[in-house]
Amino acid sequence: QVQLVESGGGLVQPGGSLRLSCAASGSIFSIYAMGWHRQAPGKQRELVAAITSGGTTNYADSVKGRFTISRDNAKNTVYLQMNSLKPEDTAVYYCTAAEGVGWDYWGQGTQVTVSS
Repeated sequence: QVQLVESGGGLVQPGGSLRLSCAASGSIFSIYAMGWHRQAPGKQRELVAAITSGGTTNYADSVKGRFTISRDNAKNTVYLQMNSLKPEDTAVYYCTAAEGVGWDYWGQGTQVTVSS
């Protein structure tokens, strides 16, 4: 089992920045990739960014150039740096981990609200 705990959400004005953190614990040796998903009210959950154990990253088109995913293996922590935030980025953000195909573990979620 893997436990994921997110932190760093909050309220920010349009154009602002936030950094989300996700600390992983448990059977982390089994993790192949970690990611951040988000779900806005009335919308489907979507993958925002992901990073593999080898460091390969991918991003949703809507956040390319604005968001950066990174990991600190020594701390078992993944980060999502979000810049130039827009109101449409408002959502609950979930840290996720995959052992293979599909996302096997989910954190409890952290709210990000972009509003003036």
